Amino acid sequence: MSTQNLNIQILAAPSILGLRTNGVQDLAAALLGAGLDRLQPEQPVLHLATLNAQYSDKRDPDTHCLNPVPLREFSIELGKAVNLLLDKDRFPLILGGDCSILLGIMSGLKARGKYGLIFIDAHADFYEPEKSVTGEVADMDLAIVTGRGPDILTNINNSKPYVQDDHVIHIGQRDWEETKKYGSQDIRETTIIRYDLENIEKEGIEQVTAAAIADLNPGLDGYWIHFDTDVLADELNPAVEYRLPGGLDFKQSEYFIHQLLRTGRIIGFDVTIFNPRFDTTGQIAQNISDTIVRAFRSCNDQHVF
Repeated sequence: MSTQNLNIQILAAPSILGLRTNGVQDLAAALLGAGLDRLQPEQPVLHLATLNAQYSDKRDPDTHCLNPVPLREFSIELGKAVNLLLDKDRFPLILGGDCSILLGIMSGLKARGKYGLIFIDAHADFYEPEKSVTGEVADMDLAIVTGRGPDILTNINNSKPYVQDDHVIHIGQRDWEETKKYGSQDIRETTIIRYDLENIEKEGIEQVTAAAIADLNPGLDGYWIHFDTDVLADELNPAVEYRLPGGLDFKQSEYFIHQLLRTGRIIGFDVTIFNPRFDTTGQIAQNISDTIVRAFRSCNDQHVF
């Protein structure tokens, strides 16, 4: 499959209901300003209305989460928007926002079939609400989409779980010490397929990519890719909310995403967490935008790392 044949439709969905109003809502504008719209030069970028005005920094007493009611409402609308694009044979490229946009994406996909998730993130995002230090759904989104958490978020459209554990491939985690310190559920105790940063550093991105491709379940209708930019090395992308040392470089990220797209199994892609307010020169936005554009465009299969 040539990635140039993808009928890409960019949808800006800059919700921060799962995090805070600190700048992540400007992700779409920054990446588009850096040229991400090169991927769909003939179509306008779509914009989904957010419920960010309803943001509260007070935890809901029943769920221990921030903003569960507006987040559920926004997720329903995002799920509809994703399905509408897929019905039109478009390839949705969703720009967040924080990682909680994944709730709308995956609950929407569950309504149309059986899909898997490739979760590229420095964090496990597997906290239980009561164990989360902040109550931010952005640190528990993978737990929620796999059915762990309050029903108001895990059971939209009575479709819990939105994705089964063994249909998830987690790439790039490097927050093991933090998860232990703060008492997160341990993702290693599930059947989620995992290739953490240590695996990548030891085996190389090409071998890990080949293994992840081999893990794709042929019985599913397709896979969604979630790309949290905090998976990138801290020295390359410090413009994120929760920084950690280490991480992937731009070439590794490009290679992994591009090879997954070439399988023909990927039906959509989202980008989250980049905060332009920490990118004073705009160079980080430029690098991220260029990386995604190169990953989506047909390029030489031979990469040397």
